[in-house]
Amino acid sequence: MTCACTKLRSFTTLAAITITLIFAWKLLRAPQEQPRRPRRRVAPSPSNTSSRSRPGALTSTDACSSSADSRAQEAINQLFQPLTLEQLVRHKLSEGRRVTCRLLGVILEETTPEELQNHVTVRPSVLEVLIEIAKFCDVYLMERILDDESGEKVLSALSEAGLFTNSGLIKDKVLFCSTENGRTSFVRQLEPDWHIDTSPEIVHQLARFIKYQLHISPQRAERVASNVFSSTSLEQFFGGLDQR
Repeated sequence: MTCACTKLRSFTTLAAITITLIFAWKLLRAPQEQPRRPRRRVAPSPSNTSSRSRPGALTSTDACSSSADSRAQEAINQLFQPLTLEQLVRHKLSEGRRVTCRLLGVILEETTPEELQNHVTVRPSVLEVLIEIAKFCDVYLMERILDDESGEKVLSALSEAGLFTNSGLIKDKVLFCSTENGRTSFVRQLEPDWHIDTSPEIVHQLARFIKYQLHISPQRAERVASNVFSSTSLEQFFGGLDQR
């Protein structure tokens, strides 16, 4: 029994020594940690050095700043650039597509049907504006006349002014009637986005039916409704943005 115990202790001691030697051998074979190399600082390239040393040379930051300043200046110039007549017309009419307009006192120098029996004169100052409106609007001109001859005189004067050749105006869209109520009926039937008239009574009657109206009056009239604007003339209304 004593001999068996002695053999067991000897075997255990031998195993422990063997395991210790194996661990020691593995530790001796493990590679030592390499020391970290310091990072080399990249020397500035000749192009960078030359751009910094040369007076007046632009860096990328300077170029971006210069480009931004240029775009800002261009935007400011466009902001304060005067609007063209086309832009003013589109702005004032709020992209309306159908316009009705009386002739007397707006397109013509004459202000009464009696005058049309003797002469008809188209106002030169209104031609450019009317032509511009007709470029993108369906325009109807209308007036009360006392006889057929007055209507023929009106058509002849409009034709001589070039309104039927240099614009989108059509002779068939010049309408005549014998009463003021007839003009009101024309407007109600056509349902325009804008109606232009000199009669305060007609403007007042149509205020609740027509989207926008322009009342032409020598004296600046008070607005009878929020959708009614006033001006001394058609061309004056389109002369600036401060009259809306």
